[in-house]
This record gives sequence, C-alpha cells and structure tokens, in this order.
Amino acid sequence: MAAMNIVYHYQGKLYVNLTNRCTNRCKFCIRYTPSGVDGIDLWLEREPRADEVKKALEENDFTKYPEIVICGYGEPLMRFETAMEVCRYIKDNSTAKIRINTNGHASRVAGFDVTPKMEGLVDTVSISLNAKNAAEYNEICVCQFGEDGFYEMLDFAKKAAKYVPEVVLSVVDVLPEEDIEQCRRIAEDCGVKFRVREYSE
Repeated sequence: MAAMNIVYHYQGKLYVNLTNRCTNRCKFCIRYTPSGVDGIDLWLEREPRADEVKKALEENDFTKYPEIVICGYGEPLMRFETAMEVCRYIKDNSTAKIRINTNGHASRVAGFDVTPKMEGLVDTVSISLNAKNAAEYNEICVCQFGEDGFYEMLDFAKKAAKYVPEVVLSVVDVLPEEDIEQCRRIAEDCGVKFRVREYSE
C-alpha cells in the first residue's frame, strides 16, 4: 500500500494534508479534476493522527520552511483540534509562519466559536469567499449548510480577525469584474484583506 501524502511540497512551501472531508462540494474544486495538485496524490486512505503528522513534518525537515500551510484535499478545520495541535508543535519547534486555507465553517462544524483557540498559533487564515451573495455561494459551493454556509463563513472571518494577525477572503479570477468588486467590498465590511487567486485547472 502506498504511503499517504500527509505532508507535501508545492511551490516552495510545505503543506499539511489532514482530511479529505469537506462541508462543501465546490464545482471548481481541484479534487474533481484528474491532475490533482502538481501530480501529487492527496487522497488519504484514512485521516492521520497528530503524532503521524508530526513525524511526517520531521521527515520533511519542516524547520527550514518560512511558511507551512494547513490545507490538503479537504477542509482542514473539520479536524480543528488536531489542526491546532499540529500548529502548536510547529510553533514550538520552528520559526515558520502558519497559514490555514479554509472555507470558514469550522465553528459551525464544532458547534461553538473556535476562533479564540487560534490565537498565537495561526498567522494567516485564508478563507474562500467564492461568491458575492448566499444564493450564488451555495450554487457554486453546494454547501451542506445551504445558504447559511455563506453567512457562517463571513461570521467566522470577522471573529477570526480578532485573534489571527492576517485574515483574507479570496475569490478565483474567473468571476466577472463586477462580482470581484462586490466581493472586495464584502471583505472590507468584514474588516479583513481581500485576494483574487488564480484558478487552477
């Protein structure tokens, strides 16, 4: 049986792959394309334990990286406590900055506001905004929470900004320019940064 890619290298950064589960089924998600991420197979046969993630980080000489990204082929904060344990390990043993790529549904999944627990452990939270309103968000993301997922995500962004130095709402560059500008205003209203990211086939 092939080893799982719990930790992988991509574009000069080190990424941590915690889960294949997600609250969304985004129509543009790279999980549903044949190429994967730079030819790397990120499907997990099972979710790795925290100690397995730590071992994989050590095997990949994680201390030499200026930034480590908690991401993977699912929504990493579906496993919030494990993610925070891994972040603490990275912080205790390196000077790396930590970024989490998320859809912003962690608090809804957990049943409580998880954002205070990120304080001191996470440097950047990058949240996929993807649409200018709840209806379009659900059409694109096919969220298990329906249109509520849009509002949950915005609430998460606002609250995370109290505890994390940098919070970013992002969209892909395939959106019409007028939609991108509306999304930019949403980010401003939430008091967070905004980024237009390149769409990857």
